[in-house]
Amino acid sequence: MKKVTRGLLLGRMQPVHNGHIQIIEKTLNYVDEVVIGIGSAQLSHELKDPFTAGERIMMLTQALDDYDIDPKRYYIIPIEDINRNALWVAQVKMLTPPFSKVYSGNPLVKRLFKEEGYETYQPELFDREVLSGTEIRYRILNDGDWKSLVPKATIEVIDEIDGVNRIKELSRKEISEK
Repeated sequence: MKKVTRGLLLGRMQPVHNGHIQIIEKTLNYVDEVVIGIGSAQLSHELKDPFTAGERIMMLTQALDDYDIDPKRYYIIPIEDINRNALWVAQVKMLTPPFSKVYSGNPLVKRLFKEEGYETYQPELFDREVLSGTEIRYRILNDGDWKSLVPKATIEVIDEIDGVNRIKELSRKEISEK
């Protein structure tokens, strides 16, 4: 039986955008399969983290299907934060299929996995100033063009859950709490 090379790619994906799809496609050039960890899975309904893990999984699953990425080549796993950095890698390993490589732009994540003996890589980020969850959420909040930055599936999920109004209401809530 052929040994499968599997990588772990971690991101909050708040929301899933075109940069995420490009990174997944690029990562699949280096591994047979990728485990996509939906980070901070316990967070939702906050301005920085407006979407639930389930909503992000819907966005990503549908987008990967639209891009004809073979579902046999990826796993999507929600991963909660535990706020104990020394134990977090063990939690990730418990929740995921085995992997040998880690792809993350987060320096702490790379450090934690490197200390556990994993090969870590910085994924190539595409047009990072525009293709970022922060920028997309800002544009949604301010009625800017966000739809050109995300897959059709993300637009459909955000429409289905009334996500634009959710973000706007969360913004008003955070302003009133200050």
